[in-house]
Amino acid sequence: MPRLMLSDELWSKLEKILVQQAIYRKPELRMTVEGILYWMRVGCPWRDLPRAFGHWNSIYKRFNAWSAAGKLLKVFNALIDEPDVEWLFIDGTYVKAHQHSAGAASNQPEAIGKSRAGHTSKIHLVVDAYGLPIAFRLTGGNVNDSSEAPELIAQLPAGEALVADKGYDSERIRELIEDQGGSSSNPEKA
Repeated sequence: MPRLMLSDELWSKLEKILVQQAIYRKPELRMTVEGILYWMRVGCPWRDLPRAFGHWNSIYKRFNAWSAAGKLLKVFNALIDEPDVEWLFIDGTYVKAHQHSAGAASNQPEAIGKSRAGHTSKIHLVVDAYGLPIAFRLTGGNVNDSSEAPELIAQLPAGEALVADKGYDSERIRELIEDQGGSSSNPEKA
């Protein structure tokens, strides 16, 4: 049996949120969610999911359907409960895309771009003082941190300070932070 992520207490809270998002309370719902979390944590191909979670194709289809309907994003937003905004941290990281992932025959944006590392996606993320995510954006790997920062900053609740690396050091970003009531300072210039 693979290691599970959700305690009974966490599952009871998450189950209520899932039902609010019109995700049906089927008998295998918990193991389906555990399978999705396992897949996200391990990064294995769908076909390699342990059988204890159920049939891989069923889990894959539910994940795709919930994603396409925007249900997983709504669940993410519902899980953000009173973030500690004394300190907010922003950064981006690259995720290497599979060599065959780009160029799908679709009109939908793929969030895959060409960078020095090849085909990559980039996760732009803001976390609260506890390190819990409160806002994110997915882009192609060729998108600069500072160009996505205004969109992320606009989603944030007012915080005391936003901590970022040099990729976010611009007057425009400083003004956005100060307009929302936060402080911006450069320790190298202080």
